[in-house]
Amino acid sequence: MFSEIVIRRGDRADLPSLYPVIERAYRGDSARLGWTHEADLLDGDRTSLTILEAVVDDPDQRLLIAWRDGTPLGCVTIMDRGDGLAYLGQLCVEPVLQAGGLGKRLIAAAEDTAIAEFDAERVEMTVIEGRAELIAFYARRGYAATGERRDFPIALDPPLFMVVLERPLRELVEG
Repeated sequence: MFSEIVIRRGDRADLPSLYPVIERAYRGDSARLGWTHEADLLDGDRTSLTILEAVVDDPDQRLLIAWRDGTPLGCVTIMDRGDGLAYLGQLCVEPVLQAGGLGKRLIAAAEDTAIAEFDAERVEMTVIEGRAELIAFYARRGYAATGERRDFPIALDPPLFMVVLERPLRELVEG
């Protein structure tokens, strides 16, 4: 099924078609068709074209997009944090395609990019605290909780917090 899917670095021209995929994956009723959504926790936009433009324009970030037949199916960002650390974020897959392996492929592409382009030795991410099923998904990919907890980037009442997960990349290079 995935032989015709291509994952490549995104640019500004890709953003108008990618933006709705991100919104469908994270928010609103369409997100409920998948299992990784935030629709029950948050409303409003997940991102914006302006934020996505800043990502593709930033030399320390890569936006990787999965495509099939000219249609974006999902994405992930990877950022160079320096000192051998990369940050993985905004992993999303069209809700109706979730649980089919594309998320795993996007994670692997982001990790490969972190190694090849940023010389990263480890990668971290944040996940909303309490999202046990999602945290377990990342644990199966080699990510472990660091014990660090960060504030959610938007002030909410009651507040949300993020747990930090990290994976060493050395075994990918050596293995």
